[in-house]
Amino acid sequence: MGSKRGMSNSSRPEPATSEDKKGKKSKGLVASVPSSSTSHVKENSSEGIDEVECIKNDVARIDAMTFQELRTTLRRVGIPAKGRKLDLIAALKCYFNQETNGDNTEAVEYQASSGFSEYISVSKREENSNENNCVEAISSTSKNSRMQRSKRVKQSTKEKMMKVDGTVGRSKQMQSSETDEIAGEMMKGKILSISKKKVTEVCIEGARAEVNGTIEPWTILAHKKPQKHWVAYNPRTMRPPPLSQNVNSVKLMSWNVNGLRALLKMKGFSALQLAEREKFDVLCLQETKLQEKDVEAIKDRLIEGYENSYWTCSVSKLGYSGTSIISRIKPLSVTYGLGISDHDSEGRLVTAEFDSFYLVNGYVPNSGDGLRRLTYRISQWDPSLGNYIKELEKSKPVILTGDLNCAHEEIDIYDPAGNKRSAGFTIEERESFETNFLSRGFVDTFRRQHPHAVGYTYWGYRHGGRKTNKGWRLDYFLVSESMADKVHDSYILPDVTGSDHGPIGLILKL
Repeated sequence: MGSKRGMSNSSRPEPATSEDKKGKKSKGLVASVPSSSTSHVKENSSEGIDEVECIKNDVARIDAMTFQELRTTLRRVGIPAKGRKLDLIAALKCYFNQETNGDNTEAVEYQASSGFSEYISVSKREENSNENNCVEAISSTSKNSRMQRSKRVKQSTKEKMMKVDGTVGRSKQMQSSETDEIAGEMMKGKILSISKKKVTEVCIEGARAEVNGTIEPWTILAHKKPQKHWVAYNPRTMRPPPLSQNVNSVKLMSWNVNGLRALLKMKGFSALQLAEREKFDVLCLQETKLQEKDVEAIKDRLIEGYENSYWTCSVSKLGYSGTSIISRIKPLSVTYGLGISDHDSEGRLVTAEFDSFYLVNGYVPNSGDGLRRLTYRISQWDPSLGNYIKELEKSKPVILTGDLNCAHEEIDIYDPAGNKRSAGFTIEERESFETNFLSRGFVDTFRRQHPHAVGYTYWGYRHGGRKTNKGWRLDYFLVSESMADKVHDSYILPDVTGSDHGPIGLILKL
């Protein structure tokens, strides 16, 4: 492309850029402009100049001009006459405004050649939104190529990247969608797809949450089939304010630790830090993988104030499964298993009775590779567990928590289409979950509180799912319908590492 020059028809010389002096060609995607040596003789006739000057002095005439008159006038001043009539009117008005203010007119040429989509998008966004981070980046005028312009827009937006201090990325994601719709009204064809991609990319960048210089992956919506109203679950911004100290409440937590001894050896986030941060009253663990001979040594390492602990281990397969309840509140009674020998050899259930509820901590069997345990899971275990908690409910409300090994709905798994025959998301398991628990009066507390939030509790190690937030929601707090209104908060802590699962919590008003 040739060297750049102004689009004004005045006789003043155009100063050469540093690239012009060296004889270099400009690079990029901006529309080419004829060089000064090939001036528009036809448009620069005295008649054309007089007509342009008349219009310049009476801008109101622009709206009354015909399509052909607009195109002719734009060509006379050296602006590409592309787009619909509305685009041409906007381009010509912008040109006269730039001329009056003495601004660089190269931006007018760029906007006109792009169908004026970004200019109009920015104008509408400035009228209708107080959230202008993305708009400011998009509306900035570039003197370089379109590629360079895109880089500056991204950089500008990253500088405005929000910190996690009470602001959620939801509004930015909504803004991206609205801007796309406006651009879609103003453009057609290939230029439309370029403009939409640029606007969306900028707004998504702006929606990310950053803590200590690191983007938290769960703050970005990750799903292969997202619905328009779904949002990424962010516990830093989506949890309710804490209850006042004069409200009687209890905080319960549940965590599949995928091997307790290995977790205790880790140098990262420890169980002690979790207790200090969350100040829970009761902690339920699954997949401890302990043997009975290990329990006493683990009890000696318990955090001060949590002397009440109850453990069950697998005796049919050592170093497998296992559950426990650790509590600062002494329960009224504790039982182990379902009371059915066929189900109780793997240490999958502990029940603690408190004053106002039963707490059942369970680790539901995985259907396994090749779904070899699917029939056992849906025809024996799930019905037995459902009958067990319904029997307890005759005395007082029940809370069922733990790794229930089922992503109930498509919103609960990153790739629903690719996992239809994967353990934990088969139609049989999902129907069993509905039939034996939800249809019998138990409430999924997280989903009731966050009906449109995509929040996962499990990320497989194999593909590094936690880094990209490609996960499953397998861990639950289900409660009797009679106490569902007492739930103050049901939440996930995706930032806590040490296992392939994240802890979940429940705050209940008593």
